[in-house]
Amino acid sequence: MVEILPLRRAPHAGLSLVADERSVRLQGVDGVSRFSVRGDAEAAQKIGRAFGVSLPLEPWRSAANGSRTALWLGPDEWLLFADEREADAITAQVAAAMGETPYSWVDISHRNAGFLLGGPHVADVLNAGCPLPLSLAAFPIGKCTRTLLGKAEIVLWRTDETEFRIEVWRSFAAYVAAFIGEAAREHMA
Repeated sequence: MVEILPLRRAPHAGLSLVADERSVRLQGVDGVSRFSVRGDAEAAQKIGRAFGVSLPLEPWRSAANGSRTALWLGPDEWLLFADEREADAITAQVAAAMGETPYSWVDISHRNAGFLLGGPHVADVLNAGCPLPLSLAAFPIGKCTRTLLGKAEIVLWRTDETEFRIEVWRSFAAYVAAFIGEAAREHMA
């Protein structure tokens, strides 16, 4: 059988990414499996135990343990991240733990592109196309949500005081990178 992971092209390959430490830097996120998860509270509890991270039940929250992360996207919806080498094992562990409990577990690694956006002007650059207030007080570390950046739907997660992770459908990766590059020009010396 052909191993697919070495053949997969990074969604950000060939894109012009911003790299100006004085304003913002945009870099692609590699080596990550992504899972779209749906289920009720019982399913969330079982999935969290099998995944190794309790799925957040409060809106806009995230939880992490090592390389595994769970983002709350809705009352019964989460986006999970893990090392791509663990995808099959994690999927098997979750399936074994669920028994007859209804749930949805979809590997969306091929669909999404991930970016880290950081720097002293990161909130200003994002606000060029994102309508949310992104001050540290309004959008603290660990907060996450589904929103818009320009015309693209994204998942936005604040990972540090001056850093956000953006998840976007692969087909919008070039648009998001170009949008951020254009918005960042205002802050480059």
